[in-house]
Amino acid sequence: MKVRISKEEEVEEEQPLSPMASVFLSPEVDYCGVTIMGFKTKFCPDVLLDALKHNVSKHPRFSSKLSEDGAKWVEVQVNVEDHVVVPFIDPKEIGEDGQGFVDDYISRLTTIPLDRSRPLWDMHILNVKTPDAESVVVTRSHHSLGDGMSMISLILACTHKTSDPGNTDIPSLKRRETVPRGLRKQGWFLRLIFTVGSTMRLLWNTFVDTVLLFATILFLKDTKTPLKGGKDVGRNPTRFYRRTISLDDIKLIKNSMNMTINDVLLGVTQAALSRYLNRLYGKNHEVDRALTWNQNHLPRKLRFRAGCTVNLRSDIGFKPLADMMAKDSKCRWGNYFSFIILPFSISLQTDPLVYLKISKSIMARKKHSYHAALAYFIIKSIRTVFGAKAASTIFNRPVVNLTTCVSNVIGPMEEISFRGHPIAYIAPSNYGQSQALLVHYMSYAGKMIISLAVDPRIIPDPHKICDDMEESLKEMKAALSEKGLL
Repeated sequence: MKVRISKEEEVEEEQPLSPMASVFLSPEVDYCGVTIMGFKTKFCPDVLLDALKHNVSKHPRFSSKLSEDGAKWVEVQVNVEDHVVVPFIDPKEIGEDGQGFVDDYISRLTTIPLDRSRPLWDMHILNVKTPDAESVVVTRSHHSLGDGMSMISLILACTHKTSDPGNTDIPSLKRRETVPRGLRKQGWFLRLIFTVGSTMRLLWNTFVDTVLLFATILFLKDTKTPLKGGKDVGRNPTRFYRRTISLDDIKLIKNSMNMTINDVLLGVTQAALSRYLNRLYGKNHEVDRALTWNQNHLPRKLRFRAGCTVNLRSDIGFKPLADMMAKDSKCRWGNYFSFIILPFSISLQTDPLVYLKISKSIMARKKHSYHAALAYFIIKSIRTVFGAKAASTIFNRPVVNLTTCVSNVIGPMEEISFRGHPIAYIAPSNYGQSQALLVHYMSYAGKMIISLAVDPRIIPDPHKICDDMEESLKEMKAALSEKGLL
């Protein structure tokens, strides 16, 4: 794969790296975000080049490169042709459905580092027909430029509703009530008791989570399973696998169980990974090549934890790009996220609703803790006092010691288009992490898109994990129907 390189003209304006940007740029971390977008039509490269020429200079991170000492952003005049790749594709190489070619191409990209002498992003246009798209555009952006919320906001700023080209589609969220509605009608004494009790639980949960966080940084590791990666996994090629499920089914379960969409997705993930691991462990006990899925082959006392990303912005949901770029904005651009550590229940349950109840309980407790904000504060403070190298070590240790990472991003509620090109799906993900499995969820136009990023040397069959997710969702819906809860 050859990319033309040209020297871009520097201008005088410079900005120091943010603490999190310097952590992500360290050799020990060095994460890169990937956004895979499928389009319903063939994609015209000239349209993308024209849009970039008019807009990329308006965004300081996409029009800046690293200084020679790696401590500052230096604004440059961007030559967008150097950041857009349209590879020549021999039709003989595509194969039957084109998806294999696209997957191989993106996997090769994960082995090619972004050129640090230029702004740290590029875009690849693949006019290859796949089962669910006529063309695919792959955007790579170094994690130092911004987190997932920032990148999706940028995509929304560049698109419009397919049904109404004059409007963008900014999804919104409402904060959940922290005080039960019924308690508001009670007397001041009962409200005082609730407030004191809630504060004590908050302090206790934060203390326990802090102890577990430091234990994870220092020595506490997950059990070695067929899904567990290691510190060198991030240097291996990464493959991405995608599956689309019904958002309506998820909302149906959410409303029936009085929980959040995140709770449902966490329950589905636990159920699916339990089935997947049980099947792998069961192969060691296979008799006459016959193995029933409901035989429990999982080892006892299995420690299996996931890092779950948390948005730290005071304004939740996506905001217009102009608002995110404004000075002192509450929804500002950058890396303003942290993580919480979720203990997964890897077990074989006869009632699939048990996974949902467990996930709801776990998330309810984690929401009543300052774990995420404290983890961000610790990393930021260490970077200020001891430097980026020490901060990156502290940041990466939990990633190495945990098994996986899960995130959920709310996307456009209606179909969107980019300059006349309707988007079939949006699948954000990441590579460079020291984990063999990443699970990303994103809602889009009435669908929930599952994106898996895996190390194929450890997980050669990620499609089976997605199969287990679909099957687990069906079983949960059927269980609710049988109990008359739908």
